Amino acid sequence: MGVLPLVLLLGSLFLCGRVQALSSAMDVLKQDALQWDGSATCSKWDCDCPFSRQRGCCCAASEMYQVEEESFKRIKSLWEKTTSLSSRVNALSDGFKVSFKATMDPNMAALIPGSTERCFGPFNTNVPIPLSKVTLNSGNGYNPSLGVFTASCPGVYMFSFTTFSSVPEGGRLYHKVQLMKNGKVGAGVWENNREDAEDSATQVVVMEMQRGDQVYLELLSGRKLCTNMDYNIFTGHIVYPYTE
Repeated sequence: MGVLPLVLLLGSLFLCGRVQALSSAMDVLKQDALQWDGSATCSKWDCDCPFSRQRGCCCAASEMYQVEEESFKRIKSLWEKTTSLSSRVNALSDGFKVSFKATMDPNMAALIPGSTERCFGPFNTNVPIPLSKVTLNSGNGYNPSLGVFTASCPGVYMFSFTTFSSVPEGGRLYHKVQLMKNGKVGAGVWENNREDAEDSATQVVVMEMQRGDQVYLELLSGRKLCTNMDYNIFTGHIVYPYTE
């Protein structure tokens, strides 16, 4: 719209009534805006903001760009923190999924020469007990080939084991089984009885474990476990992990 038409328009506004003038002016400006096909002057680098009390897109452009930039940085920071938290939660929940249960294979018992007893042992040295029948192994910390549990994360663990042995009438119960942690005795059960033909015992132990620590059951030298090998049970689970 040129300068002269604008002056004529303003002059006509003074001649008309206030409401009618405003309505006519708005209609003219609306039509001109709809018909405008040139480039907009609203841009980041030529914003002059000529009106001190009226804000247009140019006047707000700089602040809008700043808000957009700050919002992006905050969203990015929140995303990174959420991803980190998710990883920590997954690591913590995985630490709780540690448990196992294993029993001896009945085929581990062998006939003792000169007797009718089928036993595991006796041996001339201490021997780890291979509890190879695994019914639970969450976290895959238990190795059935070796009969050894290895801690995947530091924390407090609970272990239990049941030792069973049975001999014919007139036989002798003679066994001693120890729970070993990194080669050191943690707990044990034993039996040396000429009157009882069968017996069982159970131990429950709570202990601290570091990552890589190992626990297993050991039969002492000269001792034996006889009959019903699958009654010998070894279990364990994590009570709570250390998060720091």
